[in-house]
Amino acid sequence: MAVDVLLGLQWGDEGKGKIVDVLSAGYDLIARFQGGPNAGHTLEFDGKKFVLNTIPSGIFFENTMNLIGNGVVIDPITLKREIDKLKDAGHDLLAKGNLMIAKKAHLILPTHQLLDAASEKRMGEGKIGSTLKGIGPTYMDKTGRNGLRVGDTTLPDFKERYQKLVDKHVSMLTSLYGEVADFSEREAAFFEAVELINKFQLVDSEHLVNSYLKEGKKVLAEGAQGTMLDIDFGSYPFVTSSNTTTAGACTGLGIAPNKIGEVIGIFKAYCTRVGGGPFPTELNDETGEELRRIGHEFGATTGRPRRTGWIDLPALKYAIMLNGVTQMVMTKADVLSGFDKIYACTHYNYLGEKIDYMPYDICCVEAVPVLKEIDGWNEDLTGITELSEIPAKLQSYIDYLEKELEVPIKYLSVGPDRKQTLVLHP
Repeated sequence: MAVDVLLGLQWGDEGKGKIVDVLSAGYDLIARFQGGPNAGHTLEFDGKKFVLNTIPSGIFFENTMNLIGNGVVIDPITLKREIDKLKDAGHDLLAKGNLMIAKKAHLILPTHQLLDAASEKRMGEGKIGSTLKGIGPTYMDKTGRNGLRVGDTTLPDFKERYQKLVDKHVSMLTSLYGEVADFSEREAAFFEAVELINKFQLVDSEHLVNSYLKEGKKVLAEGAQGTMLDIDFGSYPFVTSSNTTTAGACTGLGIAPNKIGEVIGIFKAYCTRVGGGPFPTELNDETGEELRRIGHEFGATTGRPRRTGWIDLPALKYAIMLNGVTQMVMTKADVLSGFDKIYACTHYNYLGEKIDYMPYDICCVEAVPVLKEIDGWNEDLTGITELSEIPAKLQSYIDYLEKELEVPIKYLSVGPDRKQTLVLHP
């Protein structure tokens, strides 16, 4: 058996949570492998809507186990809030016993959030666009070998370890930024949340995932954010703090590269981006605003309005190459209904050349999109359930994308509910 990987091919917000939810019934384990609570995976079914920040999107299926992997950074306060909200909605995860947490996952401390906010404030107009959740500073402590991990919470000297790291952060805040905001309330909430986390199964995730494979069980690795936000290969420095690509699933769960099976890449029928950084196909006009309005393009976690634009084929080809994508999912095709013409970026005009790849210095040298005009469709897609109901012009758009990207689009999403998903290639 191999681990299938599901991840985003753009700048995040592609609809990964919904598709994981759709596929979860066919897997024994859903394992989140990177990122932190800046991720907001929205799921809708049975007239209810849920937003998950840390918990894997397979949590609603009785026979599917869920794992928060070692590559994830966990804010105990946020995780407790998620768990409590699910319990209030009738999903008691402790009683169900279908959530496990990797001992090697790093913890976000209240002072990590102070460092995040102070850094962004100091950068002014050049800020990254952080969600201020403390994720970047937590990954910095991880790579700096100072971090605290979930497994540390079970050790007798955990509070001493915690205080040592907090003292370091307070010293940094004082010397670099001249102030330290009061965090006593969040600190109390942090330790209360840790007590709840310790009631769940804390596991060595690398052994767990590999034992599932040995037993012939099916595993799906769930990514957060998107390929273009990868710390190594994204639009640096306007990126997230982890590896959002398939390689991140190996390090974020403890699996060997030869254990990767299908790589399912998700993309919107257009493009969005949150925060700063380059966005070649961005529409700063009425069309962009219309896409935002129809698509409800506001962050599931922060509520921030997303930047919108046409689909970017050079960026998608780059993401497909990096991840080894074997099949794709196109989401939000319904949002484009009613546009007489839609457009696809086929190349960039860059430094006097016409190129079809992402240049190294895209953050400081403008890449002007070369757009191909495509006929739009007017039909409402949200109620279609059969392939025969797909409008001819939408089918033509799908065929064009499959030819250009050289990967089959297996699933088509035509609305937020799990039932609004069509299988194009059984």
